Amino acid sequence: MNTKRWSVDKYVDDQSSYPQISQAADFLKRNEVVAFPTETVYGLGGNAENDEAVMKIFKAKGRPSDNPLIIHIAEEEQLNAFVEEIPEKAAQLMKNFWPGPLTLILKKREGSLSNLATPGLSTVAVRMPNHPVALAIIKASGLPIAAPSANRSGRPSPTTAEHVWEDLNGKIAGVVDGGPTGVGVESTVVDCTAPTPVVLRPGGVTKEQLEAVIGEVSVDPALVDKSEAPKSPGMKYRHYAPDAPLTLVNGTKEFIQELVDKKKAEGLTVGILTTEENVDFYRADYVIACGKRENLESVASSLYDALRKFNNTNADVLFSEMFPQEGVGHAIMNRLMKAAGHRVINS
Repeated sequence: MNTKRWSVDKYVDDQSSYPQISQAADFLKRNEVVAFPTETVYGLGGNAENDEAVMKIFKAKGRPSDNPLIIHIAEEEQLNAFVEEIPEKAAQLMKNFWPGPLTLILKKREGSLSNLATPGLSTVAVRMPNHPVALAIIKASGLPIAAPSANRSGRPSPTTAEHVWEDLNGKIAGVVDGGPTGVGVESTVVDCTAPTPVVLRPGGVTKEQLEAVIGEVSVDPALVDKSEAPKSPGMKYRHYAPDAPLTLVNGTKEFIQELVDKKKAEGLTVGILTTEENVDFYRADYVIACGKRENLESVASSLYDALRKFNNTNADVLFSEMFPQEGVGHAIMNRLMKAAGHRVINS
């Protein structure tokens, strides 16, 4: 397949005036799949009402078919076509965080979407992205757009069009290059079908921010105890992983360096994922920084890019520092735990 690539300046006010936007939307209307930027990561979009389009998403990503997709909209009115009801707390969250990095789980209106997009579920995950390119494409298509991250399943999510190109060139119809994304980790997912909303995935909107708007919010036990069965099928698969095995280290810089030295003594090539504050401390074959520890938002923004950079090295093993589980730190550690397959060494 010849993958088309368009470039769009996200800072131009009237995105609809771009012929690239219209061309990408036409591809979606023809049930092709197109990657485009959101404020979190690049998404791989397809017509959520059409089985053929949804199947193309799964095929391009190599994604398990029981892993439901998030539906992206440009206007709240679109919800009426495929959502049964909007609980009061969900409405409050929409008012405060849409458009933005927040996905809500709502009761699905039967027969409104491709069953492949919500396999075996009576609910649907939906969000309104806070990115002018994404909103313009969705609006121009006139469709609800199913859009998981635009990467091969299991690999670090894409935060630039180049990441998408590395993974999916020749596998999808097109890529809209709108520059690097901002938040860097995927949206927070909140189940709003219960009286007390439940965070199923931490992301760009923190639990503290949610509770400031709607009061008590619980957290899926599977996020803190891997022996618990996750409520969402998509949470049971390994994600975000670089090619070399990654291990998280709960310890001092000195302890991490000892681990590095041991591996190097075994003849292995070692990489370290750290932050700008510590990048000059480590003596490893590859030391890559992802933002500043004092600014966890910067860590989130550059995390996936840093993990992908290791794939351009010949590292045999990777170690990563751990981060405070507060604010967006919950999302950072959730992604790193999945990337490491829950491998942790404690000092």
